[in-house]
Amino acid sequence: MDHVGYGNYRAASLHAQVAGASPVQLVLVLMNGLLDEMARARAHIEHRRYEEKGHSINKCIHMFAALTSSLDYELGGDTVNQIGRLYDYCTLRLNEAGCQLDVAVVDEVIGLVSTLRDAWQQVEDRSA
Repeated sequence: MDHVGYGNYRAASLHAQVAGASPVQLVLVLMNGLLDEMARARAHIEHRRYEEKGHSINKCIHMFAALTSSLDYELGGDTVNQIGRLYDYCTLRLNEAGCQLDVAVVDEVIGLVSTLRDAWQQVEDRSA
């Protein structure tokens, strides 16, 4: 596979998704990317590609940081605080998965993010 061409395609596709996106759509784009990257991290652990695993886990942690920085703690109240704590928990668990080389821990985080992503999708569907 031509990885450079694919990378360029993904970058162009992401740019098109973000260009006119609402805040909820931006969260969905980021969460979809996070789920994709966690699947890659999981595969890297399974196939003992430890350097790539490290890069994938770091990307995931950066995506959680981006999601956390988008939270409005002043307006969101307790719900936003709980989401922030969930992001912190997921970050901690991904670090543990990377150190322990445990795909079950990655699966746990994938499940949590999938549930949250589905909730955001319902918000988007209602606003459409």
